[in-house]
Amino acid sequence: MPRSKEIQNQMRKRIIELYQFGKGYKAISKALGLQRTTVRAIIHKWRKHGTVENLPRSGRPTKITPRAQRQLIQEVTKDPTTTSKELQASLASVKVSVHDSTIRKRLGKNGLHGRVPRRKPLLSKKNIKARLSFARKHLDDPQDFWNNTLWTDETKVELFGRCVSHYVWRKSNTAFQKKNIIPTVKYGGGSVMVWGCFAASGPGRHAVISGTMNSAVYQNILEENVRPSVCDLKLKRTWVLQQDNDPKHTSKSTSEWLKKNKMKTLEWPSQSPDLNPIEMLWHDLKKAVHARKPSNVADLQPFCQDEWAKIPPQRCGRLMASYRKRLIAVVAAKGGPTSY
Repeated sequence: MPRSKEIQNQMRKRIIELYQFGKGYKAISKALGLQRTTVRAIIHKWRKHGTVENLPRSGRPTKITPRAQRQLIQEVTKDPTTTSKELQASLASVKVSVHDSTIRKRLGKNGLHGRVPRRKPLLSKKNIKARLSFARKHLDDPQDFWNNTLWTDETKVELFGRCVSHYVWRKSNTAFQKKNIIPTVKYGGGSVMVWGCFAASGPGRHAVISGTMNSAVYQNILEENVRPSVCDLKLKRTWVLQQDNDPKHTSKSTSEWLKKNKMKTLEWPSQSPDLNPIEMLWHDLKKAVHARKPSNVADLQPFCQDEWAKIPPQRCGRLMASYRKRLIAVVAAKGGPTSY
């Protein structure tokens, strides 16, 4: 029996004991710190039914039997994508007929709620092993190592921000009024691809990528932006360049270029955007750009450059100060997806 119910039953019994000793409602109420109406109701129940326990209550018996409930829980545990309609059909096959909303309520009472699944990169066994190895290897690295890492990445900023959730306040039957819709165009209305870098001391250089991104274009971006960023951010001579395993980054020509230019890179596990804190800055950038309501692709480029430059150095510093937590999360997930 839960502790709270046990305490309630003891209190009720104490009220009856005091009543049998000749105490009145007011005296019992004052002695136990309860409302007089509560004391009176408990005593009335005892006089009428001879007990202070909760009595069986009337009501329609549930259609979902304990066996059917176990079946529901087993099915959604085995396959969380099972719909309530499919569960309804499954119960119908064993002659249990209930509405799908009843099924959702019953699962909710058992702690199982319908939620939008999080989107995470597909991880192979090789990816999981590499992620776990990376996290364990760097778990005890000094903070100075991460502070002298230059984090880099590319992202696409879309004109209409299809990846951003929007909400409107509207009345019924007004869904298609102009003020309540978000205009869309074919292929997203255009976008720009941007490259950026940052370190613990702040955001580095930012570049807009024109045309198709290949190894030659990537190398040109590195040449124009990496060393100036290292200088601006005052990184030490032992600085390290972080990049993911995109084919343009790991091609033979890029590897030779990096070696020739004496740029040491951080070994990186594939499919691991959660280990790159620049993803948080991309989120900040896109949110700030869309808040300015760009009307065409020509607006996106200057908006991206402006908003990137506005990222506070303190934001970058906090991301790096908490980096070890990301590694701990990967170890805890045994190399699997994390909440980052």
